[in-house]
Amino acid sequence: MAVLEIVKAGHPVLKQVAQPVEFVNKKMRQLLDDMAETMRVSDGVGLAAPQVNVSQRIIVVDDGTGLQEFINPVIVKADGEQIGLEGCLSVPGYYGDVKRYQDIEVHYIDRHNKKKKLKAEGFLARIIQHEIDHLDGILFIEKVEAAYRVKDENAEAMEEAAADVNKTVGEAAQA
Repeated sequence: MAVLEIVKAGHPVLKQVAQPVEFVNKKMRQLLDDMAETMRVSDGVGLAAPQVNVSQRIIVVDDGTGLQEFINPVIVKADGEQIGLEGCLSVPGYYGDVKRYQDIEVHYIDRHNKKKKLKAEGFLARIIQHEIDHLDGILFIEKVEAAYRVKDENAEAMEEAAADVNKTVGEAAQA
């Protein structure tokens, strides 16, 4: 497995609608493995393919109960409401409260091209919705009322990310 580079806010791939996967082959399974490793070493709970500069409808998540992979995920049912704090590996150092569905049902295919469905609630539902937003070219910062910045030793990278965040938030407000 390889650790992939995570692209940051402002990268064009993060604003694109990702393409569906036609067939999961060996290359796609390797991408799934690499995404899972990248998510783990980055201390993330979810990662979407566009975050590693691959415009495909693939996400990996781990809410603490184990790795789950979703290819071409579609939310077919959603109910309830939850508001919770979110962050993003592509928007380092920023967090904000985002309104999401409490319960969802998602249809997808797995790494063996089998059709699957999953009912998720709470934190897992939040992660899946956040990652599917990436597949649709949406960053969480476009859904928050106010983003909170957390200082870190890497101030220069944070300042660059802040400029990208402010640009993205400004573009979202104009849309």
